[in-house]
Amino acid sequence: MNNFNLHTPTRILFGKGAIAGLREQIPHDARVLITYGGGSVKKTGVLDQVLDALKGMDVLEFGGIEPNPAYETLMNAVKLVREQKVTFLLAVGGGSVLDGTKFIAAAANYPEKYRSVAHSANGRQRD
Repeated sequence: MNNFNLHTPTRILFGKGAIAGLREQIPHDARVLITYGGGSVKKTGVLDQVLDALKGMDVLEFGGIEPNPAYETLMNAVKLVREQKVTFLLAVGGGSVLDGTKFIAAAANYPEKYRSVAHSANGRQRD
């Protein structure tokens, strides 16, 4: 086994009152990108609640992260992060949104190495 250090500064807020305390978790000067999937966060009103909680902050949105997100979808978000100089990613949704947002963070910060993240264990790039 190889020695290594792992630091994963991911915080997950879940449950009653999580949205109300959201603003406290984000630096006041952050440029925030909210990522989400399909329409459920809109239909349930969760996205509106999050936007209300962050009112007055510099917030952008990226929706449409599908289950088992496509590489192209995530790279569109990476492009937005780079162009808009986003400093904070906020995933609102389930597993695919969370995983996709972690990829977005890695690819945006390590432009030459993101391709290795997108490869499966057998070395073939996912569609």
